[in-house]
Amino acid sequence: MKIKLILSFILFFTVLIFPQRLYKITFESDGKQETLSYVEQDGLDYVSGKEISKILNAGCFINPVAAKLEIKFKEYTCKFTAKSQFIILIKKNESSQATVQLPVATLQIKDDVFIPLLYSCEYLSICCGRNVSYDARNKKMSVNDNLAIPDIPAAEAKNENQESKIKSKYDIYTMVIEDKSNGTLIRLKTNRKLKIPHYSINNNVLYLFLSGASVDPDVSNSVQPNGLVNLIKRTAISSNNVQLEFSLNEGYSTAEAFLDPENNDLLISIHNKLFQSTQTVDNAKSKWLLDAIVIDAGHGGKDPGAIGVTGVKEKNINLSIALKLGILIEKNIPGIKVIYTRKTDEFIELYKRGKIANENGGKLFISIHCNSLPKKDNNQRGFEVYLLRPGRTKAAIDIAEFENSVIKYEDNPDRYQKLTDENFILVSMAHSAYMRHSEKFSDILNQGWKQSVSIPSLGIKQAGFYVLIGASMPGVLIENGFLSNKKEELFLASNTGQNEIAQSILNAIKNYKEYYDKEISK
Repeated sequence: MKIKLILSFILFFTVLIFPQRLYKITFESDGKQETLSYVEQDGLDYVSGKEISKILNAGCFINPVAAKLEIKFKEYTCKFTAKSQFIILIKKNESSQATVQLPVATLQIKDDVFIPLLYSCEYLSICCGRNVSYDARNKKMSVNDNLAIPDIPAAEAKNENQESKIKSKYDIYTMVIEDKSNGTLIRLKTNRKLKIPHYSINNNVLYLFLSGASVDPDVSNSVQPNGLVNLIKRTAISSNNVQLEFSLNEGYSTAEAFLDPENNDLLISIHNKLFQSTQTVDNAKSKWLLDAIVIDAGHGGKDPGAIGVTGVKEKNINLSIALKLGILIEKNIPGIKVIYTRKTDEFIELYKRGKIANENGGKLFISIHCNSLPKKDNNQRGFEVYLLRPGRTKAAIDIAEFENSVIKYEDNPDRYQKLTDENFILVSMAHSAYMRHSEKFSDILNQGWKQSVSIPSLGIKQAGFYVLIGASMPGVLIENGFLSNKKEELFLASNTGQNEIAQSILNAIKNYKEYYDKEISK
């Protein structure tokens, strides 16, 4: 059955607290008329998320504090966040999800999230199982029950090459500024890979120097100030050297330039003071000495972690390796205090692990884990060491999702709400002060592992682990091997294997300390 929704404009004359004019779309269905609120901005129509949920016969949940909207269909949940370009599609019966990026961000109006209808139809079609289309020129929306609907992989495939680059003679052709719960993100959209620009902040102005790159002269006029940014200015130094100036509002702390690995866009994050480190380079050197190492045995108590081929529980292996490593450190590295997030089989919430590390003055955080695949007794083997950055591969994202899923055992999993979705990239950037040392330790560990442990190394990777976010210090998460591989499970569960792993990590700590002490002395 095809339902034609015929839309007409009725101006909503009530004075509202937001600047956009509010219109009503009138549509007909089975002889009945209803209305759907929408606003127009920059030539696009944004519709009420609450009301479109009702039209598509879906449930609706909105969190006004986090400004998040969930449209709940029979088989899918579609999640939108206000002022964000990202949509999360979750397939309920398979517990799979895909994150896709729209060309524009959603809007927040009062306690509702307004979504760009033209760009959202494809994903609404996936979720509701009907073909949803919108004719923006004629203001007509239709829903067809008979057409084939793509499944969630279509959204994942789109995410790999989300937005086609616009043909332009300029290397940087436009800019997007997004206000996040933890700062402001500036995205410079590019037509080719560019160098990460130099930047500095002086007298409440962020100066961004783009060398060897052409910038559209209208780039500063094509975007409205947002968040911590209140004024944008472009200054041409030469044809391929441009300076952008961003006047900042009060409340900022630091900034960082970053290259988006997915599409080569340049990202500049401006952190608000909530994520500013309490330590600065001007602190006494004693506060920076590598005198305390935090060993975090993953999982524990009611959270068993991964289960091996023969039933071995990850939580037990993690704890055994952690205790062995702690004893080795105390015996072999004088002056180092060992801090455990747990020394027994108990459940420790993820945020508390970082809290333990911070309150005890930790200088290096090592989270110990074991890997696994759904299919047991397969050929997959290997050690991996992870850094805190947004995941770049599906495998890395899957691992992070498994490790982060332990929050389901916690009393208040909603505390991690602001660390999910696209906000995570800004949170991880707030750890940039520690990233250089995290990378150095992971490299030392990876090189030493190859020479001393019989489990092969799969290298250094990155993903978004909640446990690393909480620790304000350099840190890594180690996946020591695969419990889903029977041979590797046997090795990981043995005293010989655990001693070999603990010794390898100890050697990495000793070599890292030697490097670190030289750095601090400078």
